[in-house]
Amino acid sequence: QYVTERAGEVSSGSVVKELNVLKHLLGLAVEWDLIPFNPALKVKAPRPPAGRVRYLQPPELRALLAACPAWLRPIAALAAFTAMRRGEILNLRWLDVDLKGRRILLPQTKNGDGRIVYMNKMAVQVIESQWIKDAKSTDRVFPLADDCTPDNISKGFAVVCRRLQIEDFHFHDLRHTAASWMRMQGADIHTVAQLLGH
Repeated sequence: QYVTERAGEVSSGSVVKELNVLKHLLGLAVEWDLIPFNPALKVKAPRPPAGRVRYLQPPELRALLAACPAWLRPIAALAAFTAMRRGEILNLRWLDVDLKGRRILLPQTKNGDGRIVYMNKMAVQVIESQWIKDAKSTDRVFPLADDCTPDNISKGFAVVCRRLQIEDFHFHDLRHTAASWMRMQGADIHTVAQLLGH
């Protein structure tokens, strides 16, 4: 009854998350001898919709980067050229960057593993454009100034997309753009998954 009622109010993805929390809580109640069994254990969750994949064509990306404010442009460009996550870009330090080897060494990513991100010519140019004389190896490549926060990046990016009438596109979709371009150039799915840190 709960699943049916909630399915009429929120997305199926939200229902799945809520049901998982309820199952866990009721499981703890059984473990702590508060109730005899978990009534939610065999309740089937609705199927979540297939994930959306949105990516830009090269002319769209060029226009988008040109329209970004100066503080946001290099961050968005690096995301599009390397498929790095927003948090990975913001936490990037100079000691993680190997310009000669054209790679970025991410010590710990979202899934807890380290990974190597290889840079194309455009990504190298973005990194080089951020170099400041006397920068320490522990300094961030993109210093967290007032503008450079995760929330401001998402909001600023959304403003640019609205201005250019690029619909249903978020900062995270720059990762999809990079991955889609790699696949179109012949990279196998396993290689792309490794590069994305999946």
